[in-house]
Amino acid sequence: MEKSSQAFRTISEVSETLDVPAHVLRFWESKFSQIRPVKRGGGRRYYRPEDVNLLRGIQTLLYTEGLTIKGVQKVFKDKGQRHIITLGAEGSAPDDAPAAPAPAAPAPASDPSPTVEEIAMEPEMTQPSFLDEPQAAAKAEAAALPAEQKARLEEVIRGLEALRDEMRK
Repeated sequence: MEKSSQAFRTISEVSETLDVPAHVLRFWESKFSQIRPVKRGGGRRYYRPEDVNLLRGIQTLLYTEGLTIKGVQKVFKDKGQRHIITLGAEGSAPDDAPAAPAPAAPAPASDPSPTVEEIAMEPEMTQPSFLDEPQAAAKAEAAALPAEQKARLEEVIRGLEALRDEMRK
């Protein structure tokens, strides 16, 4: 039985989908702060459909385009995360199908895997919306900054994200 297109995936499911060992996905997570799967108690990772597309985009850049880790980090810096997610979404769709994900369908009752909605309802896994709002405002303001200030701001953000990730461990 196949999961809903909006269901979260475990690391082993993503590993199988991308044909990449799970330890490689964990390594990429250490090298790219943009990869942020939802983590349950005990460190169990759940990847959103967008996370899977991000990983597929990274895989394409590394394995198909031949970029290095630093090269992919430069693509993140120059073109942004959305570009890599789009690249990954294009790689997941058949040639005649649109790259956008299909509308969410309710998961069958026998599907034990949680859906996005089910996981979002669990308090320990949700991020308060007020944390997203300043980030969006900061990104909008950063777009208008000179390159030197923008680079410094991005460096500070990466540092803060790393601290946040350490606190979550």
